[in-house]
Amino acid sequence: MQEFLKRKDIEVSFRAYILTALSYMALGLFSSLIIGLIIETIGEQLGIPFFVEMGTLAMSLVGPAVGAGIAYGLKAPPLVAFAALAAGAAGNELGGPAGAYAAALLAVEFGKVVSKETRIDILVTPFVTILIGFVTASLIGPVLDNALRGFGGLVNWATTQQPLIMGILVAAFMGIALTAPISSAAIAIMLDLSGLAAGAATVGCTAQMVGFAVSSYRDNGVSGLAALGVGTSMLQVPNVVRKPLILIPPTLAGALAGPVATVWLQLENNAEGAGMGSSGFVGQIMTFSVMGFSTSVAVAILAVHFVMPAVLSFAVARVMFAKGWLKPGDMKIEQG
Repeated sequence: MQEFLKRKDIEVSFRAYILTALSYMALGLFSSLIIGLIIETIGEQLGIPFFVEMGTLAMSLVGPAVGAGIAYGLKAPPLVAFAALAAGAAGNELGGPAGAYAAALLAVEFGKVVSKETRIDILVTPFVTILIGFVTASLIGPVLDNALRGFGGLVNWATTQQPLIMGILVAAFMGIALTAPISSAAIAIMLDLSGLAAGAATVGCTAQMVGFAVSSYRDNGVSGLAALGVGTSMLQVPNVVRKPLILIPPTLAGALAGPVATVWLQLENNAEGAGMGSSGFVGQIMTFSVMGFSTSVAVAILAVHFVMPAVLSFAVARVMFAKGWLKPGDMKIEQG
């Protein structure tokens, strides 16, 4: 069996299935959903319909992009890699990004097993790859949907607390959701977050992105600062799995900035912006849309969306590095 797996370039390990696959899943997300969102936002703000259409199309292809990313990361042969796009699409349709990851991962590995094993490889390999992907998506999709709704219920409970506690809990929960391979945007829309609760969610999500961008600057440089700060903190998922302690700086920063936004600054938002953070600056644009553009709102956004999370995350990370709890390389991301 070991010889067969080696011949097929199949490595059954935590490193291959969690660290490598999640890294390339994140690159697939960035190359479709995130860059598409940024392009769409630019088009909407500058009145360029072509950019809006281009961005919308890119965002709709997140499933295939995740499938392609995982196939590339796991060194799939051509027929498996191309069929993995369909597997990723099925997974994303039925279970979101996490569904795309699971469907593409299993599809690629089973596809590699049958690849070049028959005389009709051009039929068998893509068929098996797509079949496994769709079956996986069908089985795991409802489970992931229930998990998402369960997490949404937790966020919904947090929104019923008094403003101080609500600001802490919603910011922390939604920030973690943004970094995890689930959709914080879907949770915000599903719960129809609005007002102060949406404002706290925006702070928490932005704090994750800005916090990771700043605290990992030593590992990732300027390109990482942009990818994490304006793209997505989901690029850190493999590192979170490897070392969960890296979640502490941005999550703590969000939990501290959240109540400042809800109790003192009274920052609000809508469901569309609540789960986006600073990805394409959608969270900030939607805040202006809800509250109106003014100097006071701009200063408040700058303070609790960017300055406070950056300073707090950097300070907490420095302490953790000094204590030896974090080490250089712990937050290094795959940048293609």
